[in-house]
Amino acid sequence: MVRRTFVTALLCLAAAVAAAPPKNGAPPRPKLVLGIVIDQFRYDYFTRFEADYTGGLARLHERGAVFTNAYLDHYPTVTAIGHSTFLTGATPAFSGIVGNDWFERETGRKVTSVSDPNVKLLGGKPDAEGSSPHRLLVTTIGDELKLAGNGKPRVIGISSKDRAAILPAGRSADGAYWFDENTGNFVSSTYYFDVLPKWVADFNAARNADRFLVAEWTPLVPSPDWPSFSRKMNGTYAALEASPYANELVKQLAERAIEAEQLGARGVTDVLTLSFSGNDYVGHAVGPHAPEVRDIAIRGDRMLGEFFDYIDRKIGMANVLVVFTADHGVAPLPETMQKYRGPGGRLPAAKVIAAMEQALIARFGEGKWVAGSSATSVYFNRELIASKNLAAADVHSVAAAAAAALPNVFRTYTREQLAAGQFAPDVVSQRVSSGFYGPRSADVFVILNPYWVQSTGHGADHGSPFNYDAHVPIVLMGPGIRPGVYENRAAENDIAPTLASILGLEPPGGSVGRVLLEAIE
Repeated sequence: MVRRTFVTALLCLAAAVAAAPPKNGAPPRPKLVLGIVIDQFRYDYFTRFEADYTGGLARLHERGAVFTNAYLDHYPTVTAIGHSTFLTGATPAFSGIVGNDWFERETGRKVTSVSDPNVKLLGGKPDAEGSSPHRLLVTTIGDELKLAGNGKPRVIGISSKDRAAILPAGRSADGAYWFDENTGNFVSSTYYFDVLPKWVADFNAARNADRFLVAEWTPLVPSPDWPSFSRKMNGTYAALEASPYANELVKQLAERAIEAEQLGARGVTDVLTLSFSGNDYVGHAVGPHAPEVRDIAIRGDRMLGEFFDYIDRKIGMANVLVVFTADHGVAPLPETMQKYRGPGGRLPAAKVIAAMEQALIARFGEGKWVAGSSATSVYFNRELIASKNLAAADVHSVAAAAAAALPNVFRTYTREQLAAGQFAPDVVSQRVSSGFYGPRSADVFVILNPYWVQSTGHGADHGSPFNYDAHVPIVLMGPGIRPGVYENRAAENDIAPTLASILGLEPPGGSVGRVLLEAIE
């Protein structure tokens, strides 16, 4: 009898401790960290179309901590870097992710931020090369949760793009899944497991993407200010990727992940990262002032509203810490700028590189001087330089001067200038410097004038260090967050240290941001 009473007392004490509020009035620990990125979602999309928002983006406006003056503090402003910075807090100088792709000197070939010849694709073409986070040099919030929780937290990344699924989730993620335009499947790689989890294989077997192949995309909210448009998927998965239906598929798989992986339901804090890439494909095709961009933003708002409602039923939104941002913005179409008598135009990267090569031949003699490039970031042939007994710095200086002499080139940087800190002390130089990681970065960087893009023909582009590419929304919502509008300056690399502070974690090792204390309860 005494023993039974003692055991009962212990059980009651344990229940009381479990039910007790956190010390110092701290909010309860979230069951799920939900990281949301909309690819190529400029900050002004968050406000310009606000009157049309009634769903998830409206909820973020109303209940979130909204940072109006948030920027990317790196160059180039591209998908891989935006997604690697998101939950690492690290700029490329620390993360090693210096672009969507770059010239790898060790192999003499161009590689992507996540390409990995040592793993295989799962769910797609048999024996195809897979993707992984093996080039990411730092940890993410998910990695730090895994370390602190003895591996018990689960971390999942989902997107249409491989880099957008892989990089925010980190190196120790339980899985990353991306859309394969060849098969219409969501795929992964043997980096994570030997075979696709059954719930993903079942999702693919249901051919969820196929029902959108005959869909027609028409305006959701017609307006006399925005001409009507209509676009068919034409039966191809590639066309599907450049539509709101690609985002819908990511949402559907995310819902299956929450159920199958029991995210937020196992007594630990899990992480789910989602990146919606349809906006980027659409934005590149039509530019930021086209009606399709407005429409896909409105559809994204309603889709996120449905997703938040789903999470509310499954986990309870009060238990979910949401962070919302974008990986980059986009420049206006040069043709739009010219219509309003603004600056801007097109200067193909090939023209810039040709000017460099011609100058080097004229100064130092014949040879294949350019070894590789990524846009207007150029790598030079070190073997040729050595064979001619030249100093690499001299070669880089001549090439940079040739590029700088071209019309509509704003500024050039050599690797020697960046390594020594010899550049103009302004925000452009700071962003370029933050994007420089010696072992992987180019030898010469060429920055075009504001509103000039490196593409030819038609379509919009991004990648510059200027604000139209660097100004992004940052919104935090959930337990521990003080809602409101915050106009002080913030950066994307502030997100990870802020989450670490809320979750009681060691900040990711490469994090260089600040804690957004003003938004924390």
